[in-house]
Amino acid sequence: MERVLIVEDDEKTAQIVRSYLVYEGYAVEIVTDGLSALRAVHREPPDLVLLDVMLPQLDGMNVCRELRRAGDVAIIMVTALTTEADKLAGLGAGADDYVEKPFSPRELVARVKSVLRRSARNAAVDLGSVTIDRNARQVRVHGTRLALTPTEYRVFDALARSPGTVLTRADLVHRAIGFEYEGMDRTIDVHVRNLRKKIEAAGGRPQVIRTAFGSGYALDADA
Repeated sequence: MERVLIVEDDEKTAQIVRSYLVYEGYAVEIVTDGLSALRAVHREPPDLVLLDVMLPQLDGMNVCRELRRAGDVAIIMVTALTTEADKLAGLGAGADDYVEKPFSPRELVARVKSVLRRSARNAAVDLGSVTIDRNARQVRVHGTRLALTPTEYRVFDALARSPGTVLTRADLVHRAIGFEYEGMDRTIDVHVRNLRKKIEAAGGRPQVIRTAFGSGYALDADA
């Protein structure tokens, strides 16, 4: 069952949208402010976020930017801001689609289905001996599923989204642990060490995660 997170501070609007999505078979969660949205996505990433722009605590544009920095969850902005500049700002922040208020709930559901279909095309990633199934949140090496913790999976997935690109420890903390984490960046070293051990135990090459000394880590596509 695909999951949709509704970020909307108008309870009536949120409940109407929820009822249509539930009828179509989606699991739905509602939060009413931007900070709660970031926490909800980090706690259990949804397949799609319906994101209002005018929100308490943290507005939708900033929420969208934070979500996009952390990964590629599908995002549809739903807002009363309807100028061309508003739409361009929303898409520039990383939204996949932009729906104006007032809207038809049926049209919104159709947009949800369309964006999720596009997202599904990127759900499976083949990196040679390593494959990632993002729907199942699994990593396999030569067909063997790795028993990863949620954080280990997110670290590997973050690296796999930008193969060959060095991500700093701070980048990986933000993407894998969360924007509110206040611990040491070196925690990432522990997760990478565990990933390498599990990759090697499954017959893979631990060097697939390359250390960029003084900087961070990169997924070495050549390995």
